[in-house]
Amino acid sequence: MRKGMKWAVSFMAAGLLLAGLTACSNSDNKDNSAGPASSKFASIEQLKKDGKVRIGVFADKPPFGYVDADGKNQGFDVYIAKRFAKDLLGDESKAEFVLVDAASRVAYLESNKVDIIMANFTVTDERKEKVDFANPYMKLSFGIVSPDSAPVTSIDQLKEKGQKLIVAKGTTAETYFTKEYPDIELLKFDQYTEIFAALKDGRGAAIANDNTELIAWAKSNPGFTVSIPAFGGQDTIAPAVAKGNTELLNWINTELETIGKEQFIHQAYSDTLNEVYGEGYTDELVVEGGKVE
Repeated sequence: MRKGMKWAVSFMAAGLLLAGLTACSNSDNKDNSAGPASSKFASIEQLKKDGKVRIGVFADKPPFGYVDADGKNQGFDVYIAKRFAKDLLGDESKAEFVLVDAASRVAYLESNKVDIIMANFTVTDERKEKVDFANPYMKLSFGIVSPDSAPVTSIDQLKEKGQKLIVAKGTTAETYFTKEYPDIELLKFDQYTEIFAALKDGRGAAIANDNTELIAWAKSNPGFTVSIPAFGGQDTIAPAVAKGNTELLNWINTELETIGKEQFIHQAYSDTLNEVYGEGYTDELVVEGGKVE
């Protein structure tokens, strides 16, 4: 099946799952959100006793986190998360994947619905006030995708009357444009499926998001181009834990350093991202050992 068709099926599956689920296991996709939320996080000893680690991932953001046609969690973030579960609990199947959207990532950590967020989480000073970030495993910047028939090649174009910029709620792109370009009208959606649908049906002139995601989407959607490939400086993507969960934070940092010695993040890129970006983007995107070169 062609890559674009696979992702189309994945987006449909993700939409159905998100309508009925807030949590999804990588093996049977059971709803694990039931029960009272607690603000206290589990110790590593407790995670081992429970035999599971709850990891928040995206359902609709290929190739980083998505649900495939068989209902399985896939993608770059998921690949790394499975290794975490294997090294922490002895079996990658002990990763209990919880489906999150961009706006709910902080809340899911604060309410103890997940132990770790691995949902393409960009490190920002504002988020650092609410969660603790581990060391990074990826770097990126902002990009803009627009139709070939009406390319947006400069941010100033978006200031024109009638132009709307599409963003996902809770993303750094939303924060950036709200702060730096308050005169640009933003069209906001909760889900990534919604922002791409809005661009396709002409409700907005362009989408602003991480350039990594936009490059991948444009390659599988003829008629659209990443018309501004990079702006706004360089950011990093990292796992996050609840504020104050130093034990798990330290474990993740040590784990990233350990798997970095075997170039594991490069392997994750090769197995999940190479088909999308090619070898030429490896050095541009991968952070190995938790340290940005």
